[in-house]
Amino acid sequence: NPHAKLISIMSLLLGTTITISSNHWMMAWTGLEINTLAILPLISKPHHPRAIEAAVKYFLVQAAASALVLFSSMSNAWVTGQWDITQLSHPMSCLLLTVAIAMKLGLVPFHFWYPEVLQGSSLTTALLLSTVMKFPPITILFLTSHSLNPTLLTSLAIASTAL
Repeated sequence: NPHAKLISIMSLLLGTTITISSNHWMMAWTGLEINTLAILPLISKPHHPRAIEAAVKYFLVQAAASALVLFSSMSNAWVTGQWDITQLSHPMSCLLLTVAIAMKLGLVPFHFWYPEVLQGSSLTTALLLSTVMKFPPITILFLTSHSLNPTLLTSLAIASTAL
């Protein structure tokens, strides 16, 4: 159905725009969730068992990562009293956010789900997963980079590049 596909694409763009333009943790999390829910019909569209399996794997990993983002932001707000993305200062919140973003991006050691989801997806959906779906987590990573552990980020980057 072309209308359903159009709604999914528009929701994908809306979620990406909300996350990229957000300064509040709840809005960024909402945009990430909209993105996750918008891409699921596109992954499972072929109605093949492999596509359904890929959609379920994607949903479970993204839901776990989103829960970590939400927990990280809530624990930071508990300590600092602020929901601003740029005010991330609590060390445990920084570590949890780094793990959550690594899961969302499919970085090593949280990458095992990513090739299987790509194999179960169509070429167009795999292209969307590999490009557009990476913009919101990378934006959050960029906005909080001053607070995150540079050694851990460098280690994740080198390990992902080496693999």
